Amino acid sequence: MIRLISRIFVVLTVLLTAAGSISAEEPGTAPGIFRVDFDDVAVGGLPEGWTIDATNPRGKPAPWKVAADASAPGGPNVLKALPSPDNFGGTYNLVWTPAPSFLDGEIEVRLRADRGHEDQGGGPMWRVKDADNYYIARYNPLEHNFRVYTVKDGARKMLDTAARLKVPAGQWFTIRIVQKGNHIEGWLDGKKLLDVVDDTFTEPGGVGLWTKADAATSFDDFVVRPAGR
Repeated sequence: MIRLISRIFVVLTVLLTAAGSISAEEPGTAPGIFRVDFDDVAVGGLPEGWTIDATNPRGKPAPWKVAADASAPGGPNVLKALPSPDNFGGTYNLVWTPAPSFLDGEIEVRLRADRGHEDQGGGPMWRVKDADNYYIARYNPLEHNFRVYTVKDGARKMLDTAARLKVPAGQWFTIRIVQKGNHIEGWLDGKKLLDVVDDTFTEPGGVGLWTKADAATSFDDFVVRPAGR
């Protein structure tokens, strides 16, 4: 009986450990909070469980990869979105994960617009159903604006915008999103600039990162805090 109980304990421990790996909580992170700083990911790779995808692809999806960066605010590595010749117009470049499944709470990421002739910058995506259905908030230094959108069936719709902003390309900045029910608020470098109510996506979904067209962008310190955390 003692041996049987010991075996059951071992099996339960393995299962709980596996469940923890799915949530990708880093050591030292509060329970339920999902954090990725890309420092424990091999250069040239992606975090486990993340998928490269595209909305309205015109060819191969843009490459995303972890790269060393001495200026990274959270450590030695960042995640980079790199443009490809197929990226222009209404092509949206995505990397995302279905776990954690996000409904309400906060999402925060630090990013830097590296370059891009047609587009620059980017931002987080959430309540992701698939490559054609999700919320996204982004800042674009070329347009000097911060916006939140829905992408539904591959078509983008703007929900709110803040204009005449002055965060230049080459400078790290932070986007923070708070979602509660159908209420979305957006912060850029600690300033609340977006506030909108929308009922397009009401179910939990994945989370990830987004750029458009030829934007080359670096991301660091991606954090998801469920409501109440």
